[in-house]
Amino acid sequence: MRVLIVEDEPELLDYLNRKLEAEGFACDKSADGEDALFLGEEYDYDLAIVDLGLPKLDGIQLINRWRENNRNFPVLILTARGKWQDKVAGLEAGADDYVVKPFQIEEILARANALIRRSAGYASPEMRFENICIDTRAKSVRLDEQSLDLTTYEYNSLEYLASRHGQIVSKTELTEHLYDQDFDRDSNVIEVFIARLRKKLDPQGKLKPITTVRGRGYRFELKPQG
Repeated sequence: MRVLIVEDEPELLDYLNRKLEAEGFACDKSADGEDALFLGEEYDYDLAIVDLGLPKLDGIQLINRWRENNRNFPVLILTARGKWQDKVAGLEAGADDYVVKPFQIEEILARANALIRRSAGYASPEMRFENICIDTRAKSVRLDEQSLDLTTYEYNSLEYLASRHGQIVSKTELTEHLYDQDFDRDSNVIEVFIARLRKKLDPQGKLKPITTVRGRGYRFELKPQG
């Protein structure tokens, strides 16, 4: 999943970037509101984490501009402003949740995962499809209740496709959500991830959970359970 972190304190920005990347997120960074506005309109993020006290364009204005331009990815506010009026202002601007500084990184990760999960239509951290269970909190997958050994990119590919089950996801779209903006992206690598996933999820070749739609991309075919 791809995240935009908007924070003008360099040490905190780098800290959040390291922690999120360690959890398997692809992260883009921005230190001011104007740059973040451009990135949010240029790329399709799964989540933005936004500080309110930003230079050039503050967090409230930034979120307002995104929403006015129909950028509807979830937004998690970081704020040193503890007054309830500031929290309300952020939520009314179009943010989805907020965390008050100082914070524990575990709370950021939990809220980030919850927002991404809810935006995909799941209330539970587990997504179940026939004999496949994807635990978005633990970043793990079980097949017939047996844990699968997936790489980070394999897991992220599966989670993204499964969260859009029944929809065609192009190779370009999947690539954009797996890598940050500075990564040298080779979309052909996606074919390798998908091939590995198919073997691990469907060793007998019966379920065919991921199909290729020629010339358009991939589709996760299994229907959610429960």
